[in-house]
Amino acid sequence: MTSYTDKGEKPQRGRFIHFHSITFWVGNAKQAASYYCNKLGFEELAYRGLETGSREVVSHVVKQDKIMFVFSSALNPGNEEMGEHLVKHGDGVKDVAFEVEDCDFIVQKAKERGAVVVKEPWVEQDKFGKVKFAVIQTYGDTTHTLIEKLNYKGLFLPGYQPPLFKDPLLPKLPSAKLSFVDHVVGNQPDLQMVPVADWYQKNLLFHRFWSVDDKQLHTEFSALRSIVVTNYEETIKMPINEPAPGKKKSQIQITNLKQRGMQFMDVPSSYYQVLRERLKTAKIKVKENIDKLAELKILVDFDEKGYLLQIFTKPVQDRPTVFLEVIQRHNHQGFGAGNFKSLFEAIEMDQDARGNLTVLEPNGETKMM
Repeated sequence: MTSYTDKGEKPQRGRFIHFHSITFWVGNAKQAASYYCNKLGFEELAYRGLETGSREVVSHVVKQDKIMFVFSSALNPGNEEMGEHLVKHGDGVKDVAFEVEDCDFIVQKAKERGAVVVKEPWVEQDKFGKVKFAVIQTYGDTTHTLIEKLNYKGLFLPGYQPPLFKDPLLPKLPSAKLSFVDHVVGNQPDLQMVPVADWYQKNLLFHRFWSVDDKQLHTEFSALRSIVVTNYEETIKMPINEPAPGKKKSQIQITNLKQRGMQFMDVPSSYYQVLRERLKTAKIKVKENIDKLAELKILVDFDEKGYLLQIFTKPVQDRPTVFLEVIQRHNHQGFGAGNFKSLFEAIEMDQDARGNLTVLEPNGETKMM
């Protein structure tokens, strides 16, 4: 495991401020937004659709503290771009938006370095002010929208209005207490991690923040490599992961969330026996009760300076391509390298239950477990 201190040269202009929002392309935006509100504690924030003059795409925006998710669906047949994305990926993340300063400069420099600009900078406005946008292609079919607020004071972005409906059930549910987006992971095919990480370093002037190789992140059956890249101010973190060869082929406030019906990955009970032994000689002290952490299946990773708590949801849709991580940091800036073995074991158990776990035979053939 490696942490990096070299941020590289400070960009002369064009600051990345923080994650702005994450846009999912889904089959039914209204129902997807409702799921995240009911299970994960979000609330309706804004809406764009037929009633606001948007004839082709409907979008429901939900918010929790500083986290904003946008769920978008096609309104009419024949929307080939959204349709092909759904066939290929299922419901999934299409865009990770960053709020920035000097959008024009960032796009100009990215183009000079070879980045593909999907949409050149443009300005939208309404009675609350103006916002400048641009869209850049990153890995796979994913994009980054750059958002520069030009004194914009509206609810979300121009063209959006308050939601048409506020669910009266939501205020009665336990608070989820999720605060902000810590990081967004991009899982890559084998041998694509380094080229993608290099893309961020070259085109957006991000730098390496943390990395780990498959010698540390592995079980008998699965292994993972990861490079985390971040902006100069280190407010946006993008882990770029790839699988490593293994024996099997693998895919890559908690009490209240469980009370709302959110399902989380299981963790072997042996994990907590080992954790107690490791903590006996640790230089830090975990404030939380270990029995309670074991009951809630929360993982703990630590070093000599601090620790983090983390737990992973089960896939949030039928096609198991999206899951969420809930994380709480105590003076620890890692990404749970010490916990990935337990996570892999849990994912493998889940895949085995679905009949999706395959053993790689010595002759290169696979067989279903």
